[in-house]
Amino acid sequence: MSKVYLVGAGPGDPGLLTIKALECIRKADVIVYDRLVHPTILRHAPIDAEMIYVGKASSRHTLRQEEINRLLVEKSKQGKTVVRLKGGDPFVFGRGGEEAEALAADGIEFEVIPGVTSAIAVPAYAGIPVTHRGFCSAMGIITGHEDPVKTVSSIKWDKISTGLDTLVFLMGVENLPNIVSELIANGRDSSTPIALVRWGTLAKQETLTGTLADIVDKVKKRGFESPAVTVVGDVVRLRERLRWFDNRPLSGLRVLVTRSREQASALSEALREYGAEPVEFPVLKIAPPDSFAKLDDALERIEEYDWLLFTSANGVTATINRLYEIGRDVRWLKGPKIMTIGSKTADALRAIGIRVDFTPNEFVAEALVREFPESPQGKRILLVRAKEARELIPEKLTERGAEVDVVAAYQTLVEESESAPIKQMLAAGEIDIITFTSSSTVTNFVKLIGKLDGRLGKQPIIACIGPITAKTAEENGLKPDVISETYTIEALVESIVGLVNRR
Repeated sequence: MSKVYLVGAGPGDPGLLTIKALECIRKADVIVYDRLVHPTILRHAPIDAEMIYVGKASSRHTLRQEEINRLLVEKSKQGKTVVRLKGGDPFVFGRGGEEAEALAADGIEFEVIPGVTSAIAVPAYAGIPVTHRGFCSAMGIITGHEDPVKTVSSIKWDKISTGLDTLVFLMGVENLPNIVSELIANGRDSSTPIALVRWGTLAKQETLTGTLADIVDKVKKRGFESPAVTVVGDVVRLRERLRWFDNRPLSGLRVLVTRSREQASALSEALREYGAEPVEFPVLKIAPPDSFAKLDDALERIEEYDWLLFTSANGVTATINRLYEIGRDVRWLKGPKIMTIGSKTADALRAIGIRVDFTPNEFVAEALVREFPESPQGKRILLVRAKEARELIPEKLTERGAEVDVVAAYQTLVEESESAPIKQMLAAGEIDIITFTSSSTVTNFVKLIGKLDGRLGKQPIIACIGPITAKTAEENGLKPDVISETYTIEALVESIVGLVNRR
C-alpha cells in the first residue's frame, strides 16, 4: 500500500536520527531529500530505492515547493512508499505542513515522523541550553527568513523582543542586520549576548559569539555564512562553561575511513567519540573465494591437523559461515589447537566459544613465526586466510619443517565506490586525515583515486595500522604520519589523537 512519510532527519549528526525515521528509510521505494540530510543517513535506503534530490539553498532551489508537492503526490499514486526526508523537523520551518496539505487535498495517506529540530540540538552542541532555571523560563523559535512575497512582516517584534528570554532564529544569517535592528528598536538591550552556530552537530561546527551591538560586524569580518542557527539571550553566557562538542581532541577534523562497509562502523564510531567527522569510503569488499573446494576438503580432514591458524576476524567469520553451509558447526573444529594473529581475531573466536591457544605478542606474521609455541618440525598446520596475502608464514614455517596447507576462506575485491566526490574533497583540501587498516585498503584506494602526488589542496595526515600497511603506503607515495604500534582500531585512533595534540 502506497504511503508518504514526512520524515525529520535531524540537524546533521546522523546519530540523532530517530529509530522510527530509520525504519521508514529502510522500506522506502522513493526518497525525496533536502540539502542538509547527512549522506550517511541516505546509505540506509534500499539499494534499489529511487533517490531524488530537491535541496534548497538561499536563492537556489532545485525544485520549487509546488513542484515538490506534486512530485510526492505523483510518486504515491504510482503505488510507491515515499519518504520525504527533511533536515531537522518537518513541521519546524520545514514546510512539511504545506506538503501535508497537498497530500491531504489529493487523498494521499501520509504520516509525520518528527525529527530532532536544529533549534534545540544545535545550541546544545554549542554548549548553550535554550532554557535554564537561572536564565530563561520562556523561549521562542522564529524564522530568520520570511516568505519573500510578504509585504509586511508577520513577526511581532514588539512582543518577542522583550517578552521571551531566549530567541532562536533559523535560517537568519543573511537577514541578521534586520533581526538585530528590530530587536534593539523594540526594546532588547544592545548588550544582550548572541551566538551564531554554523553547521551545528557536525565536525565542522563553528560558533561565533558577541552582543547585539557588535555581532553584525563580527559576522562580516569572519565571513560567517549560512547554514546557521542564531541564539539570542543570557543563556549564551553559559557556553564557555558548558561547551563540550567543539573542544574534543579531533573536533573539526574530517577523517577518511577506507575499511569495508561491514567493518567501517567500528572505526567511524571511535573517531566520532573524539569529535571527528568520519567520511566512509569503502575501497574493498569481502567476497567468497572463487572456489570453496580447498577449504571444504581441509575442514573435512580437520582432525589431521595439529594447528588451525586464522590471520583475521574475516577468516573466522567466513570459516564458521562455511561450516554452517556444509551442515556443520563449531563443534566440527575439534582436534587442532587454535592460533591467531591479532587480538580482534582471537576475540572473534572467543565470541563463539572457541578457546585460542596462542596469539603472538605482536600482531604480524613475523612475530608468529618467531614466537611459534613449539617446534614446527613435523607439525601439520591449516592456514585459513584471504585469497591474496603475504606468503611469509607458510614459507618460513615450511623452512622449519612444518607441513602447511593454505586455504582461502574469502577474498578482498575493489569496492565499486563512487570516487568522484572523494576526489573533489581531496582536491579541495576538505579531508584532514586518511586512515588505512591493511595493505589492501592502500592498494585499492590508489586504484580508485590514483596517486595523490601534489594535487591536494593540503596534504592530509596519513594514518596506518602497523608497519606492513605503512610500508605499502610508502610504496604508493603516501608517507605515513601515524603508525600505531598496537595493531587495533582503538590504538590507531589514539595514535591519531596523540599526533594532533602534539601538533
